[in-house]
Amino acid sequence: MANWQRLIGSGWFKSDSLDADRMYVRRRNYRFRLLVLLVCAGAAVLLAPSAGAKQSAANWANPEIKKVVAHRLMASSVSSFKPNALLTQAELNELLPALPSDAVVGSDSSDDTGTTTTTDPSRDPTITTGSTTTTTTTTTTTKGGSPPGSPKSGSSVTVSAFDTALVKQLGLSNAAARFRLAARQAGLSPPTLFGTETVARLLGLRTNHPFIQDTLELLPSSPITRAEAAYSIAQVLTFTGKKTQWVEDTSNELDLPTLDGWQKRILSYAVSFIGYPYIWGGTSPMAQTVFGRTVPGGFDCSGFIWRVYKLRKYSSSKKLSSTIRGRTTYVMSSEVGRSKRIAFDALEPGDVLFFGSMGTRSKSWQITHTAIYLGGGWLIQSSSYGVAVAPLEGWYQSRFAWARRPLAEAGLANVYSVSGS
Repeated sequence: MANWQRLIGSGWFKSDSLDADRMYVRRRNYRFRLLVLLVCAGAAVLLAPSAGAKQSAANWANPEIKKVVAHRLMASSVSSFKPNALLTQAELNELLPALPSDAVVGSDSSDDTGTTTTTDPSRDPTITTGSTTTTTTTTTTTKGGSPPGSPKSGSSVTVSAFDTALVKQLGLSNAAARFRLAARQAGLSPPTLFGTETVARLLGLRTNHPFIQDTLELLPSSPITRAEAAYSIAQVLTFTGKKTQWVEDTSNELDLPTLDGWQKRILSYAVSFIGYPYIWGGTSPMAQTVFGRTVPGGFDCSGFIWRVYKLRKYSSSKKLSSTIRGRTTYVMSSEVGRSKRIAFDALEPGDVLFFGSMGTRSKSWQITHTAIYLGGGWLIQSSSYGVAVAPLEGWYQSRFAWARRPLAEAGLANVYSVSGS
């Protein structure tokens, strides 16, 4: 497996930060931090309306739109692109044949130096990087002379349907099927879109908006806009084959262990949210009010844990929802003493993982990310790609600090082993 790039997270954008918890930790004072955020956001809107207009939903994908148009796809010019319009099925049907197909190459995805190329976007929880090499596509036009995928009327396409179409076009339908089959064989109940949404996020086809533009985030069931579609197409145009081959190879490596009853209940609920967006401060799959703003359903990293372990009421165990008390990763990680911290080599499915800047030497205040362990070296999390699964290696392994076992804390696990040695 590839060694993933190290994360350096900072700034206001979710794609450049670990999540809301880093902000809480840096200031050590939740109320003060929240006040500063609200004041700054309000000042930005009031004092710079013209700047806000330039950053409107119509223009956030301009770099990707320019790239797509340069390849003579989706519109004859940027001005005629209509980024806020919904992508129609007719447009998608025209567009797919003009894209690279069967992009999976040979089994060897090493570069000329013999080192494995890092192409997996889940190498760390937050940042998105694109390939620096572009793939040349054949220029085609429709009968009317307009580029494939140009604006036209018709029924809209959901995010999940769009992702499924791209995954199929790239020759990764079998990889998607293997991801879903592995989850089912472990006893989980993954949704139908589990495989394709897993592939889409490993490929980096979905993007993350700044928290001040969380209203732009889309659920898998939401109709996809042309701007969002352009972002994905622009990523596809950079693929050289190594990235898709990495996903193909990785799909053969997801081998989850046999799960007990409570692990199945917890993890089945967790995987039901695959593909939901990252929402700063989010804790709900439904539209929610966060810091005075109405935003779509979705979660930040600790909000995902909060939803799975705190807000979900599991029958026959009232104690489970009381094990986790704090809302942030910092507080969640400090609620268990050292004697109950789970080491990397003793992880069990359902454990809550914590990651810090100093790895196993991290202090509680250095914890910046959290996820849930699926087993077999895989985790599920809400990160810059929304709710997604990823191998627990590279950045995750080097930054792993410790884990806690809510199932044992609630008396639902037979064994409370904190060390595998």
